[in-house]
Amino acid sequence: MPRRCHRLAGAALCGAVFLTGCANQLPQRSELEERVERKLLDHSLQIDAGTSLQLELPQRRVRVQEQKTFEVTPFEVTRRYQRYTPYQPWRELYEIPLGALAVVAGIGANVLNVPLLGRLPESATRGWIGYGFAGLNPFMNAESNGRAQQNLAAVDEQQGETRLEYSSLPWAERPVLVTAGEQTHELTTNRHGVLRLNLLDSPFAEQDLGPIGKLQLSVEDPQDQTRADLTLLVSRSLRGRLQEAHTLIYEDLEDSDVARWVHRVKRLSELGLEEEASELEQSLLELTRNDPELQQELVQALLKDAGRAAAAPGSDG
Repeated sequence: MPRRCHRLAGAALCGAVFLTGCANQLPQRSELEERVERKLLDHSLQIDAGTSLQLELPQRRVRVQEQKTFEVTPFEVTRRYQRYTPYQPWRELYEIPLGALAVVAGIGANVLNVPLLGRLPESATRGWIGYGFAGLNPFMNAESNGRAQQNLAAVDEQQGETRLEYSSLPWAERPVLVTAGEQTHELTTNRHGVLRLNLLDSPFAEQDLGPIGKLQLSVEDPQDQTRADLTLLVSRSLRGRLQEAHTLIYEDLEDSDVARWVHRVKRLSELGLEEEASELEQSLLELTRNDPELQQELVQALLKDAGRAAAAPGSDG
């Protein structure tokens, strides 16, 4: 009884080996990959409002920069894959006869290679014989790149030299909080990271800045809470001029005559707000472009009463 069991076990083992067979190992394949690890060492924000932190004019260009320092480490990663041809028993039906022919052809090629002084390619003298014996082996298929499968065999990682990398980028189209007194306004930089601060424009135009002596600017990155702050002082002289300038700029143009228009431009210039005076002047010229006589009257009045040589939009002058 025990002998019979041993025989059955041996037969089962042979059958399993016959069915599963042996994988035909192929040459390894390697993949080379380069990757870089970047570790943030330092992150800071910088607000640049010019050399003077006191505002004497209502407009100021504020530039915000984001600076980062990284530790950069390069790696060279080599992955090696073990390739093989999986065993399929039914392929032996044609591989065994083809293997026999390949062995005979390989032997013939080796014999012929002697008088040819080794001129036959190795694929004929050795390749045919190798293919032939693999085909004759009932537990192994011949090599086939088309059916080849692979497993990751090893990973080799080589670390390169670590270096420092610095970046300085504009705080582009990002928020800047401006606190004026008890009110905080959220403004946005342009794509160059520049904020054009104008105390005569919204939202400051709707606020009484007379008693407010400073503006607090702050920026913050929500990802790591890195922030920067800057305080701009508003001079007493500027605060005294803002209310009058606001009236001169925002008073309805169409309800005034040429004399009032010229007075508003002249007075803004006298207050030291030349940029605002020029903008109002251009708005008046644009307003009268469809009335050449009125526009000419305005140009003459500006020259006579305000000493300003205005040029109509689109004119050659």
